[in-house]
Amino acid sequence: MAESNPTGPLTGIRVLDLTRVLSGPFATMVLADLGADVIKIEDPVRGDDTRHWGPPFVESESAYFMSVNRNKRSLALDLKSDRGREIARTLAAEVDVIVENFRPGVAARLGLGYEAVRGTNPGVIYASISGYGHKSSESDKPGYDPIMQARSGLMSITGEADGGPARVGVASADISAGLWTAIGTLAALHHRTATGRGQWIDLSLLDAQVSWLSNVAGAWFASGGVPARYGTGHPSIVPSEAFATSDGLLMLAAGNDAMWDRMAAALGVEQLVDDPRFETNPLRVAHRDDLRHELEQVLATDTTAAWLERLDAAAVPAARVNSIGEALSDPLLRERDMIVELEHQHVGLVRSVGSPVKLSETPPSMRSAPPVLGQDTRAVLAELGLDPTEIQDLIDQGQVTAAEPAPTAERRLRV
Repeated sequence: MAESNPTGPLTGIRVLDLTRVLSGPFATMVLADLGADVIKIEDPVRGDDTRHWGPPFVESESAYFMSVNRNKRSLALDLKSDRGREIARTLAAEVDVIVENFRPGVAARLGLGYEAVRGTNPGVIYASISGYGHKSSESDKPGYDPIMQARSGLMSITGEADGGPARVGVASADISAGLWTAIGTLAALHHRTATGRGQWIDLSLLDAQVSWLSNVAGAWFASGGVPARYGTGHPSIVPSEAFATSDGLLMLAAGNDAMWDRMAAALGVEQLVDDPRFETNPLRVAHRDDLRHELEQVLATDTTAAWLERLDAAAVPAARVNSIGEALSDPLLRERDMIVELEHQHVGLVRSVGSPVKLSETPPSMRSAPPVLGQDTRAVLAELGLDPTEIQDLIDQGQVTAAEPAPTAERRLRV
């Protein structure tokens, strides 16, 4: 079942991807980028839910789906049919890793739960992602990203000081759950190498989101004080927030007193360094409104680019507050291979965000665009030992679907 052109530190690792939407697909994409052969099982009619989420669409393909499903193979298989479940269980007995994000209990009812799988595959690494965890008094409750942002407390510290709570602009609970799943899988694979034993990873969206609280949780444990909202500001470092310039917004961050001294000099407000209200960071925190007023007046007098030139020369952390389009057009992202282009079977060249993991010996690789539904059905079933006649029978019965190879797409950049 080896994938074509294997490369990366996880070459030779086979993953059965029973996930959909975001948290699970993000986790399995991380593993796929690192070289794993990821076989994504999808409903033969609708596929992953996100194939229908839009706009935007690129012709018939959902931009949402394509953002988290590169480097995978699509097996369109009906898990409601006896034969479909049999095929899935055969795959489960042969792979190294299984990732699923069904509601707790669903995988077991399909004969694909951890206890059933490890009976035939004792070395399997089995990762389950759910809202509140399988070992939980609330395991049966559905879990969605904004619910986790609210319950975790993250929403309460996000937003402007004089406004209400705000949702983080990306699905932070889903993405962090995907990352923790990938990390747990790598740790479990290492343990299996040492001991030969597989294990079950029980990953909760709520746990993953709470892990983001980090220093905020530490502050609450230490003081019991209710954290406030600071907009772009920082609760314990001042100045560290966005200021309006004559033509945009500039984010500044003075991480220590020496940096504040250099910032003040670059902004031409050296007198503020000796102001008794601003001599130390604790004093600046106590008088943040006064300092903000002083800096607002100065920064509004020139352009963002002009201030950045002076701040960069003084080695002071600063950045333009970019739109998404401006951020993704940053030349540094190209330099760092963070914008990748892949040939999609139907729509030509598509772009996606690359992997931030830079390994000197076994770097991640972007080998294939997200698959169309059933793109690899015939190939995967053949690897399981089914002959072409059997495969065609399954297609005719509607238990699997297989995409026919598309004509070579015109090479054009689509998204």
